[in-house]
Amino acid sequence: MKIKNIILLFITAAVWGNAFVAQSVGMDLVGPFTFNGIRTLIGGIVLLPVIFVLNRGKKKDVLKKSDVKMLLKGGIFCGFILATASSFQQFGIMETSVGKTGFLTALYIIFVPILSIFLKKRCSIFVWIGVLVALMGVYFLCMTESLSLGHGEILVLIGSVLFAVHILVIDYFAARVDGVKMACIQFFVAGFVCCILMVVFEKPSIMQIITAWKPILYAGAMSCGIGYTLQIVGQKGMNPTVAALILSLESVVAVISGFLILGQKLSYREVFGCVLMFGAIVLAQIPAPKKEKERLWKRA
Repeated sequence: MKIKNIILLFITAAVWGNAFVAQSVGMDLVGPFTFNGIRTLIGGIVLLPVIFVLNRGKKKDVLKKSDVKMLLKGGIFCGFILATASSFQQFGIMETSVGKTGFLTALYIIFVPILSIFLKKRCSIFVWIGVLVALMGVYFLCMTESLSLGHGEILVLIGSVLFAVHILVIDYFAARVDGVKMACIQFFVAGFVCCILMVVFEKPSIMQIITAWKPILYAGAMSCGIGYTLQIVGQKGMNPTVAALILSLESVVAVISGFLILGQKLSYREVFGCVLMFGAIVLAQIPAPKKEKERLWKRA
């Protein structure tokens, strides 16, 4: 099961990495709330036929009230956090460079284990080393200028913390509810929240939305419909810190895609960052020593 989960999270990172281009292009055509609102609604619509197909042929068991309540609670919580995190990130992108955005967003790989401590979730020494190696890898991969915190950087940083919270909330609910159904509810909630803010603050014209239909559709169907759903399914039973490390490979995929598809140059610095990132994932998979396993089990 763990191998299957790792593969699903790798696919998620690949989808998110390739969707970055669509996200950047879309921001040139419509506002942040408009882009996020419509793409998350598309993500929810894409999952409706998927849920229908998955449920076809299954016995129609009547869900308990407690199960329905847990599913709705998970979808609503995740939806609000996703809407908030993605909005902070989108506004931050408008005021800072791509390199800083990539680095600051990927800091969720350090926020997840720190927040996990308060939830009594322990990590082995190899996972902590992997986190630090990944942090260095992201730095070499994304940062080409000095790191300074302006208004845009602070917004992206807040988004990163919220994405870490999103990963931990998914970790809690994924083992208790149907992941695909929760993802669908999450998208409709996030879309509803962002569309309300869109009407209040942006008021886009129909022509603006039509002009941006390609990046919005791609980001909605791929990044939301496929990416976030695979994240929820893949995280089930996984250590949230290890999941965060694998998901952070989206920055590696973005750089490699730019090299292969767009013909962008890949510097030695970026190659070194990619190597460090992959090394960090391998480190995180090393089983903890027996004595440490017992210690982690007692503390958990």
